[in-house]
Amino acid sequence: MSKNPVTRQSRTTGTATTPDPEPPRRPARRRPGVLIAGLLMLGLPVGLGLVVRQDPAAPPFQRADDRWLSWMGGPHEGPYAWVAAALNWFGGPAGVVVPLALLVLLLVRARWVSAGFFLGAYLFGNMVVVQGLKYLVDRPRPTDPLVRVDHGSFPSGHAAGAALLVVLVGALLVPAARRRGWWAGGALFTLTMMWSRTWLHAHWISDTFAGAAAGAGAGLLAWWLCAPALGREAARVRDRRGAATGAREPLPAPEPVPATR
Repeated sequence: MSKNPVTRQSRTTGTATTPDPEPPRRPARRRPGVLIAGLLMLGLPVGLGLVVRQDPAAPPFQRADDRWLSWMGGPHEGPYAWVAAALNWFGGPAGVVVPLALLVLLLVRARWVSAGFFLGAYLFGNMVVVQGLKYLVDRPRPTDPLVRVDHGSFPSGHAAGAALLVVLVGALLVPAARRRGWWAGGALFTLTMMWSRTWLHAHWISDTFAGAAAGAGAGLLAWWLCAPALGREAARVRDRRGAATGAREPLPAPEPVPATR
């Protein structure tokens, strides 16, 4: 099949003309700002974790954690309880249906690179970063949590998962022109998740800040590493869509050329 550009008839002279070729797209490059933000956000929970590890039961900021927890005393009922229960489900084992649905969506769209990036970054953030810090620090949780919890309070896995998911969805499914609004909404969602974990007495407030930073940092670092491959895939998707649109729109019929005497 020929790859030459399609010719079309000129309406003024009736002669065939060739449209100007599209300018070549610049390959996607890694943005240093994304790398710097990712490293800073990952460095925060690591640094806090090393501090907490010196005395997990009474770190230097334990008094602030205790005061915040006292503000979360209740009553634990009504709309707040419904929101907290929904967020607890979203971040728990049952909530894995949301990431799985996004992964299936990418596979159905034949976005293989994006699907691999999403799966790898999600496992790296949750299994390596969060669980690694939990085993490293092994901080006791607040007494009498209102939901079932596992070992290790630092960092919050729910807050990390929320922030990580916000970054990954923003990178893969949100157009660049709309990302500012997405980041604002994602920050609000993550803050709500952080509040819910302390309202349920499942975490100290410092655990939730560390978890949110860990999740966002892992997502940004993975995005920076995979930016060129994701950019090439996005260009191929645009090319396929453009070719499909051109195939559905027939070329206009050439106007008859007036006979000359």
